[in-house]
Amino acid sequence: MHKRAEGQTHTRRWAAVAGLVAGLAGITISDLAARLVAPVGSPVTAVGELIIRLLPGPLVNFGKETLGFADKPILIGLVVAGVLALCALAGRLELGRRWAGALVFAPVAILGWVAISVRAQGNPNAYVPSLVGLLIGYMMLSTLILRLRRWQSPRTSGPADSPARRDFLGKAILFSALAAVAGIGGRVLAGASQAVSAARDRIQLPAPARPAPPVPPGADFGIPELSPYVTANDDFYRIDTALQVPNIEQDAWSLTITGMVEQEVTLTFAELSALPLVEHLTTLTCVSNEVGGSLVGNARWLGYPIRELLARAKPKSGADMVLSVSEDDWTAGTPLSALTDPDREALLAIGMNGEPLPLEHGFPVRMVVPGLYGYVSATKWVRELRVTTFAADQGYWTPLGWSAQGPIKIASRIDVPTKSSVDAGPVVLAGVAWAQHTGIATVELQIDGGAWTPTQLAETTGPDTWRQWRYEWAAPVGNHTIAVRATDSAGKVQEAAFAPPAPDGATGYHQISVKAR
Repeated sequence: MHKRAEGQTHTRRWAAVAGLVAGLAGITISDLAARLVAPVGSPVTAVGELIIRLLPGPLVNFGKETLGFADKPILIGLVVAGVLALCALAGRLELGRRWAGALVFAPVAILGWVAISVRAQGNPNAYVPSLVGLLIGYMMLSTLILRLRRWQSPRTSGPADSPARRDFLGKAILFSALAAVAGIGGRVLAGASQAVSAARDRIQLPAPARPAPPVPPGADFGIPELSPYVTANDDFYRIDTALQVPNIEQDAWSLTITGMVEQEVTLTFAELSALPLVEHLTTLTCVSNEVGGSLVGNARWLGYPIRELLARAKPKSGADMVLSVSEDDWTAGTPLSALTDPDREALLAIGMNGEPLPLEHGFPVRMVVPGLYGYVSATKWVRELRVTTFAADQGYWTPLGWSAQGPIKIASRIDVPTKSSVDAGPVVLAGVAWAQHTGIATVELQIDGGAWTPTQLAETTGPDTWRQWRYEWAAPVGNHTIAVRATDSAGKVQEAAFAPPAPDGATGYHQISVKAR
């Protein structure tokens, strides 16, 4: 009796393994099919995005603040783990009764279809990948369970290397290999985004009607490990809610200005590119950047002033906000006054540092607005500008507890030295400071709680970019604390009191500890 119970437990474990193998194959094959047929039809990504939509604000903020860049991989991992746990259960049910596993597989697929329907935008092909994954996954499960029954049958079970056992294990290994190949293929296609990447590579950006002023030689001190004045595209920070980067060919893109306007305006990529474009260097900052954090970068953007497009649409009296909507339905609420300000180069951008926007930075078109945190202005993959009011509409992050308007706060950072130990004697201290759309006037250092000492400032192309600073320090032997603060061109000194990023940006002086030997 005891041996029989052990045998049943052993068989149920192998049935769970069969469910895991079939489930993993279904997931990877559906993902591969989505890359080939309709990227929005990836069920795992769709379920992850649906979870983000349904989570309460405190949980979303917890993930953003606690997990940082790991939040998306962890969410995807949890979704996959949950699906595989259900598939293991399906394997055990299928062992007990034919078709019972389908009672688990089918609801999993239906959940995927529900999530896909939120993002499919009427594309019927988006539902095909989940169907393919469901059918192939269940066929694999049925095949494995059939062979498991033969292996465990008293009539066919025998020695450890029996043909029935080899048949089951061989099929399990084969299906696992197919799942791995499909998974790798899906990742390769996802990374390559071949069609859109190829279309992007063929774009020749038009020459700007108003080029940016050349970067002065004195804008970059050239100090190793100091953030360069212009941030390379590959090094530029990326923060967004997209679990899957939208793949939009420029010929399929269009923008519509709607809402409280006298005349709706629709613009294609070709029409946008043919307009007299403006080139402007602007530093972008994420509101979730901690004191001394790296979620900030400076780039040369090419685009068309949003105020000119809004002038065509003629906003109605009472409007005070523009709700920008991205391809993945993310939204940002930007003050209308910031977008119509004649002294602010708020751009509908198509270029970044002399090349078309990278896919992950908003290709084909994004918004760039000097002086505002990205969560209220820097919409990537933008497709709609809805003129409205702050009373009637909210951007994505506002209901989650973040401020409706996000002017960037004065900030400064110490980049050099990067190590906590230096040689006593001459030491270069250096970093960057920013007060976008106002400009940095002075940067000062405080060493060991002493007097604030001015630093040497690099040149800039204007008030919308960060500014490098440096200081030659004769470091005495011992342990030291170094703090930095900045003052903008209006005479406002950086806020000293520490505050976390929520709800409207971090404050406080960046400090480092250094030991001179």
